[in-house]
Amino acid sequence: MLHCLQPGKLQTKKIIFEDVFSARDSATLEHLKELSSRRTVIEESINQSSFITEAVAREMSGGLTSHCLRDLQKLEQYLPLLENLIFHVDLVCNNHYVVRWISELKIRWSSAIISSSFFNLRGPKFFQIDNLRYELGTTLYLYAALLRERAIEILPTDLVQSATLFREAAGVFQHLAVEIFPSLQSAQSVERPPEATPSICTVMSLICLAEAQAVTIRKAEEKGTTVGLLAKLQCGIYSSCKALHELRSLKYLAESLKIAEQLGVAVGVLRDALINAKKKVPGEESWRSIFGEEIDAAADVLRKFEHENDFVWHEKIPTGDELPRLQGNKIVNAIPCNPKRWERELSFKI
Repeated sequence: MLHCLQPGKLQTKKIIFEDVFSARDSATLEHLKELSSRRTVIEESINQSSFITEAVAREMSGGLTSHCLRDLQKLEQYLPLLENLIFHVDLVCNNHYVVRWISELKIRWSSAIISSSFFNLRGPKFFQIDNLRYELGTTLYLYAALLRERAIEILPTDLVQSATLFREAAGVFQHLAVEIFPSLQSAQSVERPPEATPSICTVMSLICLAEAQAVTIRKAEEKGTTVGLLAKLQCGIYSSCKALHELRSLKYLAESLKIAEQLGVAVGVLRDALINAKKKVPGEESWRSIFGEEIDAAADVLRKFEHENDFVWHEKIPTGDELPRLQGNKIVNAIPCNPKRWERELSFKI
């Protein structure tokens, strides 16, 4: 899994909807108050400012022991309310009162990407954009990031559910890249966090799909799927996970060639794969160790194959264009995001 970034480490500033929007009736006022209440528990959790004990938090969530699951539950309770507010605000979005109210909300979020800087000693930088879709988009981004975090959390115990969560996260990131942030980008030219851009959401969607496919491959390995198919599955995520999966897929290809009694070709594939892999060793220390393990594993297989070929088969070792090229299979797709809206009539004093 790709742990180089913690996309869920966002922070935000407090918003009290009923202090800004002027409700015409009690039902609208109640909706605004519930919005603020649901958002407050999210704020306190991600800002780590809650004074609730672990036991109380577990009881309030219905017994959930995972902090990640509890945050996902809070977001699932907040987002339909926010979708309903946006639906009704869009009906009167050109009214000057509504424009002013949205500005007075002071919607502010930090960036997990920018705030990771070593030189950021004053705490995270907050970005304000006066648009309810900024609130919706960033909250959805947090939701997708937590889905991915939960997928990693359960990876050791439930490969099937982990792959499903990665695919769900990919779908939410896709939704943000296509439906939410493009319109926000054209609406205002103010500075925005990287998370609120289509390009970053597209990258995150690709990462989640690559991780889902990697988990699916692991499940296939447990089932004893043939090495030829595993090679194609690994190659299918090469564009997202690059050289690491390319090396692993070529190792599987070499093993399938040996089974097909083409040991000389298998040796040639592994030699070529190792030469290319050593040119692509990443600079980051955590990745270097992982990459090194894959290189060592491939080198061990190559030594065994070379020894067997030297003493038994004496097959010619092909090189360059004589070597077979592997075509990748993509076996996972994003699960489409279908936003839910709590349908309640809202009326404002305008």
